[in-house]
Amino acid sequence: IGNGDVASAIIDQPGKIFFASGVSNSSCIDWHDFQREKNLLLEQKKISHLVYFSTLSIYYADTPYTRHKKMMERLVKDNFAVTTIIRLGNITWGGGNPNTLLNYLKAHPEAERRNEIRYFIDKEEFQHWLSMIPDWSTEMNLTGKMINVKDL
Repeated sequence: IGNGDVASAIIDQPGKIFFASGVSNSSCIDWHDFQREKNLLLEQKKISHLVYFSTLSIYYADTPYTRHKKMMERLVKDNFAVTTIIRLGNITWGGGNPNTLLNYLKAHPEAERRNEIRYFIDKEEFQHWLSMIPDWSTEMNLTGKMINVKDL
């Protein structure tokens, strides 16, 4: 489910629904965007193994976006028979999504690059870990490589 950069890297697996149609902009504060994601999630077959893409930022930020992602993780666990929660940092592949950190910095070379650690995962590593999803419920934190934003 989805057509963004994360969805473009997914290789289908029998019996799994990959839910990659969520809010991807960590600056989002729009209740309607959050509600759209929630409604779409709850339309999926509850007996399926649902793979939900969340964010590593739930561990270090308290924002409307991270609160929404935590709530969505709870909805996934409470409503589906088998679940995999995959928490991602920043992806290094993709098209023109202006909300990814790398695309934003490319479009705004003058932007401040703070002394902050962020995690970047490439498509090959992402696909490797997707191929390792077990048939039981689990959570996976796909950190990729740790990089200081000021060094980008």
